[in-house]
Formats: sequence, C-alpha cells, structure tokens
Amino acid sequence: MSHRPFPGRRSVLRGSLAASAALTLPAMSGAAPAFALSGRPGAGWGVQTGDVTSDSGLVWVRSDRPARMIVETSATESFRNPRRWRGPLLGADTDFTGTTRLRGLPSGEQIHYRVLLADPDDPRRTGEPVAGTFRTVSPKRRDGVRFLWSGDLAGQGWGINPDFDGYTIYRAMAELDPDFFLCSGDNIYADGPIPATAALPDGSTWRNITTEEKSKVAETLAEFRGNFRYNLLDHNLRAFNAQVPSVIQWDDHEVRNNWYPGQTILDSDARYTEKSVDVLAGRARRAFSEYFPISTLRTGARDGRVYRVLRQGPLLDVFVLDMRTYRNANSPDDQTVDPQGILGGEQLEWLKRELSRSKAVWKVIASDMPLGLVVPDATEGRANIEAVAQGDPGAPLGRELQIAELLRYIKHRKITGTVWLTADVHHTSAQHYQPSRAAFTDFEPFWEFVSGPLNAGAFPASALDGTFGPERVFVKAPTASNVSPAGGYQFFGEVDIDGHSGELTVRLREQDGTVLFTRVLQPGRVGQ
Repeated sequence: MSHRPFPGRRSVLRGSLAASAALTLPAMSGAAPAFALSGRPGAGWGVQTGDVTSDSGLVWVRSDRPARMIVETSATESFRNPRRWRGPLLGADTDFTGTTRLRGLPSGEQIHYRVLLADPDDPRRTGEPVAGTFRTVSPKRRDGVRFLWSGDLAGQGWGINPDFDGYTIYRAMAELDPDFFLCSGDNIYADGPIPATAALPDGSTWRNITTEEKSKVAETLAEFRGNFRYNLLDHNLRAFNAQVPSVIQWDDHEVRNNWYPGQTILDSDARYTEKSVDVLAGRARRAFSEYFPISTLRTGARDGRVYRVLRQGPLLDVFVLDMRTYRNANSPDDQTVDPQGILGGEQLEWLKRELSRSKAVWKVIASDMPLGLVVPDATEGRANIEAVAQGDPGAPLGRELQIAELLRYIKHRKITGTVWLTADVHHTSAQHYQPSRAAFTDFEPFWEFVSGPLNAGAFPASALDGTFGPERVFVKAPTASNVSPAGGYQFFGEVDIDGHSGELTVRLREQDGTVLFTRVLQPGRVGQ
C-alpha cells in the first residue's frame, strides 16, 4: 500500500492527545460528569477539526465559561516557535463554543495545534492547553488518500455504556489513522431519550451515562445543545476528534425521526409540546452549527448550508449532500412529476455543476440516505416513503425521478469515478447498480456502499427497489430489530485510494476493525 505514513501522529495520540482529550473529565460513571469551575477557563469537551483543505482548516472548542479562543500551531509536538491565531470570544450566545479558521498552512503536512482559552478580562489567565493534530490535503497524487465513514450515534436509547468503555468503535477507527472521517448523518438522536438502564435479551442490563437534556425529546435550543454535548462525554470520541478531521453532514435525527420541511407533529405524539417541525429544525440547525466545524455554517459564512464540496487533492472530491432540508413531504412517493424531489432544484443543479467541474479521479457522493434501499415512514400512520426508493421496480416515480435525472446527466457528461457512500439503515452492505437489470437504463453502472451504525440499534437489511437495477453483493445485518451494541452489528467503512495506481479500495469493517468485505475499483472505468 502506497498511502503515505504519518510520522509522529501515533505517538501524539498515545501521549499529549490522550491526556488532553481526557482533560477535566472524570472516569465514566452512571451519570454525566459535572465540570468543577476553577479560576481559569477549561476546555473539557476536547477539540475538533473539520473541512480541512490543502492550506486551511477549522478548529473547534467549547469553554466552560466566557473566554477568548486562541490557537497555536507548529510543525512539531514541541511547539517551538508556534504560530498564534486569535479566535473569537466564546459566550452564552453560542453555548460557549467557537471555531477558528487557520489559513496559509503548508500543504500535505502534519499540523500540530493546541487551543488555549483566555480570561476575556485578563488575557494572561489561560486554562490548560488542549492539543490536537491533523494533516492538510496533499497536492501530490502519489501521497494517496484514506478516509472512513459511518453514521448513527447514540440511537434507540443505546448511549455511552461505561461497562463497555463507551464508544469503542472510535478507538478502532483511530487505529487506522485516516486522513478524515465522514459522518453521514444522525450525529445525535434528538428524538431518542437515553434511559439509565435497558434490559438485554440475555437477561443482563445495559447501563447508560445520562444527562438532563437526554431525559426527553429535544425541543428547546438548550436541549438540542445538550444532545450534542452528550456524545462528547465519551473519551474515545474526544480522542478521535483530536486526531482525525471530520466532514459532517446531517439527516433526520438531528431534529426528529423522518422529518421534512413544513411538517406538523401529530397531537398523538404527546412527547412534543412544540408541534412545528420547522421551529425544531431551526433550533437543531443552530446547535448543529455550533457543535461542528463546518465551513459553510460557521459564523460569517455566506452560504449557510450543509451541502458543499471538499477537494482532497488530485485523487478525490467529496460532494456532501443534504437530503433533508429541501425535500418534499414524505408520501407514497408514486407521483409522475416531482421537480423538488429529495434534493430540491437548487441543490441538484449545484451537484451537476460541481461534478462537471471536478478534475479529481474519484468523486465520492456522500449521501445521507440510500438510493435503491426502501426506507418506509410510518410516523404519521400512513404508508409513506422516507428515502428515494418506494418498492416499485418499474419506471422512476416520485423522488426517483430526480435521481434518474442526475444519473442521466452523469452518463451523458461522461463523468467518471462516481461512488456513493451512505449510512442511515443501521446495517452494512454493498450494492452494484446496473442498467441491464434496471427499469430505467439511461445511466452508467455505479456502486453504493452502506455502513453504520456507530453506536445505535441495528436492524435487518432493507428491501431493494429494482428501478435502477441494484444487486446486493454483500450485506451483514441482524434478523431482529433494534439489536443493541452489546449484540454487535456496529460498522464503519474505509476508502483507500492508492497514489500510484489510482485504485480505490472499499473495506466494510466491524466495530473492532475486522474487515468483512473488500472491493477494489479501477480509475477511469465504469460498470466495475
């Protein structure tokens, strides 16, 4: 494998990163730890980086009180002659979170950074620094690219279990030392309270760390913020964040199961006093933008959107989609005309335009929902469809019309190297789409790979819809519904692009890193 080595990063993880990731957080117990205020600001929620490019990156932190964010960077762990970046004032208006954009960084280099929080009234009073590291995107093809993806964290009431040492899947992912991690949505379950205990099929008990905000469905801004904070109580996740940059997208559970714009919550769902999903989505979006370093959502960003393209050198562009914000209402999805679809017209045109402009060998389409897997929606008591496919194997209907338009565009513009990655369905699988098997044939063959959950209930494999001719080449899923993480079936995927041959290798992995399935794709070809 020609992927470039990462000198020093593992030693950092074992040393300063591991220490800083655990800063001020006591060992796991049955309840959430409380932060003891000292005389200086503390950053006990760790650090994150996101949307890293060849010369820039976003650094995130949360303080325990008002503070000035300061970032120092260095080429070495010793931080001799560091470069200093003055960040924002962190206050209650952002729940004491903030990001600082680092610009003018050297390309393809390991960047060591540390965040200091200074008393806004006395800059000399700073808290303990919290360290992290990341590598900027290399402009050299020979360096290759390796990243991971998954989704679905703390779902169905399965939270941080101290008996299992928390979210250990992040430890397995960190061992692979990826360039970045793509989270394909459901970063939280705002609609899923976390109880203190849950019964397991074998008669044992699952224990959760609990917090006040996770005791009910999220409705207020404070409750949504608390949902994002909950996951940061896990030491494995904090250590991973300090080592691996993220590319974050969202799906439904950041707001509510299967939500769509304009939806009104039925009175029969007594958990909610706020019945407007648009109100809930606005609060969720604000908390989401506060708790993740996302270039198009940070303060001052012109776009204010989740969908974006991240260029990862000559081998890879990542097209991050938003299949939630612009969709039409969930329905039987059998309409013969559907211009809005699941992406909305503006996002569809953006995706076409950016795919045409891409010069990368591989174009990964990060989709928060699968294309040919049937995902039903029974939240309103009707047989509605949540994703794209509705189970009719004939000509495209409903949201399939928009996907057919996109696939036709990719074919006729001769855009090569498209690969679809997704999560959402809580099992792992690989589907190959082939026009010779399809009702709609005006497209070139392509692959779709599914992974997840990270730490949530696992579910049986979804049914396939034959409109685009999918063949399920591999699947691992339980036969029962809502299998806990104690029962296994927690997954992540790996994409490794070789710098010499340009081959793209996909590996579907289990919670401990065990490889379940491998597929090697050749550059510049279709129908592999």
